Amino acid sequence: MLQNTLFPVTLTDNFLLRLVFALVLGGVIGFERDIHGRAAGLRTNMLVSLGAAAFMLVSEGVALAFADSSFGDGQRADPSRIAAQIVTGIGFLGAGAIIKQGMNIRGLTTAACLWVSAGIGMAAGAGFFELALVVTAASVFTLVVVNLFEKAYPKDYYRSLAVTTSNDADISELIRRVKRQGIKILFLDFEKDYEANSMVVSFDIRIFHKGATDKLSHRIVDDLEASGAPIRKVRWYH
Repeated sequence: MLQNTLFPVTLTDNFLLRLVFALVLGGVIGFERDIHGRAAGLRTNMLVSLGAAAFMLVSEGVALAFADSSFGDGQRADPSRIAAQIVTGIGFLGAGAIIKQGMNIRGLTTAACLWVSAGIGMAAGAGFFELALVVTAASVFTLVVVNLFEKAYPKDYYRSLAVTTSNDADISELIRRVKRQGIKILFLDFEKDYEANSMVVSFDIRIFHKGATDKLSHRIVDDLEASGAPIRKVRWYH
């Protein structure tokens, strides 16, 4: 028989602590995302962690409520079923945070943070406070310290460059001005407008570089301007 209260007594003893714990630790992960301007920031991660904790409490409450009962086929309530569906459900939320822009994919780290926040909430909801704390600390270490380490070594970046010039511009000279050590031109397209006497030359490039590519982009633009070609517009974008 179901008990009269919403949760069994053994669950109501510390369920508020579990929810607050999940909310705070989810907020720690969300704060790091928020200060980096991510859409899934403080509130999103707090709600994900809180929701996961709430589902874990419901799962535990149902299991305890049916502890002395069995269904027609002899099976008993399994508290792990709701927990398993949390993992599946959070995948859809994480997928919504991933954006593909050209050859670049953004939001993978944010989606992973949502996934971890759900795990933290599940751990807190189950009463595994030490586990929730360790996972939170490890996540912050990964987001902050490992992020600094990533900037210490060169890696591939993908950028696009569009140069608007006149039809009589020497494309080979533009290519020479763009190419340099650490840069590979993956694709090149051009479009000529004979009525306006303008040509757009588009480069998709791969850069093997350490740190931000801002200074490198300025050097490339300066070299293009010094090429002697009548440069009308330059666009550098991800």
